[in-house]
Formats: sequence, C-alpha cells, structure tokens
Amino acid sequence: MGKKVHPKIFRILGTQQWNSKWFSKRNFAEYLQQDARIRKFLFEYFKKSSVGKIEIERLVDNIKLIIHAAKPGLIIGRGGQGAEELKNKLQKKFLDKKLKLEITIQEIKNPNLCSQIVLQNLIENIEKRMPYRKTMKQTIEQVKKAGAQGVKVILSGRLDGVEIARRENLFWGKIPLHTLRADIDYARGTAHTTYGTIGAKVWIYKGLKF
Repeated sequence: MGKKVHPKIFRILGTQQWNSKWFSKRNFAEYLQQDARIRKFLFEYFKKSSVGKIEIERLVDNIKLIIHAAKPGLIIGRGGQGAEELKNKLQKKFLDKKLKLEITIQEIKNPNLCSQIVLQNLIENIEKRMPYRKTMKQTIEQVKKAGAQGVKVILSGRLDGVEIARRENLFWGKIPLHTLRADIDYARGTAHTTYGTIGAKVWIYKGLKF
C-alpha cells in the first residue's frame, strides 16, 4: 500500500497537512481548478526563487497565499514592490475583484531538505544536458549533507539521448514508505530536453514524527 499511494496523501493529518485549506459545496470544482492554475503560475513565475510549497486558505471574501521559498528576497523585491506586483497580477488573472488577496512569504531555512526545490535543481541540471548519473549523485550528496536520513531519486526516459528509454534509480539511507509516522517529503516533475521528456521523482526521509 505504502509503495502505491502518494507518500504525502498517505500521511495527511499525520506528518503532512493539506496545502489547500477551505471547504465548499457549490464551488468545489471551480476552486480546485483555480488553486491548480495559481500554483502552476507561481511555480513557473518564480523558477529562480526556489519555491518549495504554496498554501492557499479561503474565507468568505478573502484568499490568503502562503509562499514558502528558499530565496524570499527575490519575490518580495525592493520595499515590497515585487509582492505588490504579484498581488496585482494574480488579482487580474485569476480572482474576482471583490475578493481580498493576502500574500505571506516564508523562508525555507534548509532548501536541500525540501523535495520540490531539490527536484527543481535536478530538472534544471538535466535540461542543461549535464550527465544524469553525476546529477543524481550530486543531488543525493547535497540532501545527505543537509541532514536527511534517506533519499531516493528516479529518472526515466531517453537518458543522455539514448534511443531506448530506460529507468535509473539511486538511493541512500532508508525510505520507510509503510511507516505512517515517517516524515517523507516527495515531489515529481518533468524535464524537457531536445530528445524528449524525462520524468523525475524525489523522496526525502527526515526521520520519525510524533
């Protein structure tokens, strides 16, 4: 079971919490799609800011965005100018004018323990045509030095441009997927290269959470 289910969903309300915090009977589908579009936009817009997680909280007439980033200064900008510009863009592109938007930016103190940021760096290196084995080893070494108890990286596709697609995985330590108290961070994404797309997955085990 632990190997089939998404590691974060499997541990919801245990070691993990919901990234979207709201409830709606009538507008559930609309809000869900809106959340997905906002997240996609923000991850692409702040590619260089190393955004790790985006939380969305909704009340009757306001929305609160909590952006967790390794480089919050790049988002905030001089005198908060960047945050204000972002607020205006999101309001125009996705939200009703009646809704009040509040943006909070929090710093990720140890980005090498955040699976989303580790994945972004891995994908960036693959897209720069760096040798995939070297990239995987570097990724594992960085996570290891950051204090993780286990890390696993999987790449699948036409690695280094070979004709037949294959799957490579590398891991260090342990990843106890069946243990519900295990604090496991997981992220997946796609690297777009000249010879096709390469799927990437990252698991980081930080220890038991009580």
